[in-house]
Amino acid sequence: MWRPVGPVDLGLTVGPLRRGPADPTFRTAPGAVWRASRTPAGPATLRVAQQAGEVTAEAWGPGAEWMLDRLPELLGSADDPAAFVPRHRLVHASHRRRPGLRLTRTGLVLETLIPTILEQKVTTDEAYRAWRRLVRQYGEPAPGPCPPELYVMPDPRTWTLVPSWDWHKAGVDAKRSATVIRAARAAARLEEAAAMELPAATARLEAVPGIGPWTSAETLQRSNGAPDAVTTGDLHLPGIVGYALAGDRNADDAAMLELLAPYAGQRHRAARLVLLSGAVPPRRTPRMPRGDIGRL
Repeated sequence: MWRPVGPVDLGLTVGPLRRGPADPTFRTAPGAVWRASRTPAGPATLRVAQQAGEVTAEAWGPGAEWMLDRLPELLGSADDPAAFVPRHRLVHASHRRRPGLRLTRTGLVLETLIPTILEQKVTTDEAYRAWRRLVRQYGEPAPGPCPPELYVMPDPRTWTLVPSWDWHKAGVDAKRSATVIRAARAAARLEEAAAMELPAATARLEAVPGIGPWTSAETLQRSNGAPDAVTTGDLHLPGIVGYALAGDRNADDAAMLELLAPYAGQRHRAARLVLLSGAVPPRRTPRMPRGDIGRL
């Protein structure tokens, strides 16, 4: 049992770890969240429930103790929301409506990095489908009395052994599959990034060919709880931030970074609050065809 200091919204805090509504490593139940992870101590299942400001957690499997020891950080205990000062009325309103928003820190790099690589240059639906198929086919059932169809993702060696035809069946092109394999082969070095400061962690991830600023930021936001890991290279985010903060729906990365400059040290949190505000520019063009979303 753990009682956080200040409000914690369980859904908002751990929600970014979920890769689509049918993520085989993540389940929700009334008042509870289930996660299956591959920890340094082995596979583990974690159930987290919240009631009246108190958190109750149970875990099963070889990595159960590892997961329970890191429960507070998973729920944002290492995050410092007091460091954030809203400087725009929209951001202020979004921040005020969500006092329980905390930035999660899993301490696990590969479990976030691999599904993020799968999201490069494709729609989220395509990436989620690939993640589901590969985890169910090559992962293992989660330990403990958990919901059905909950899986632990494959270990690094198994990722390197997925044959080309199964990548193809999952809709993963050769470039992304090669990047996953390179990351899996460097798993031990990449996992060290979870204990690094943001610049060093970013450099460690981006040393792997195929991992660029978009992928490293999206990963470190979750594995390290990095409040300043702002996502660049995204098709939609600059326009959303530009529209919300300056009425500029055509903003590029440079314009977005300029608008977020007053939030230095907290730019990821500011961008997240913009997204949660729902202030998105009205759609003027048809949706992009599948496979046309470029990001790395």
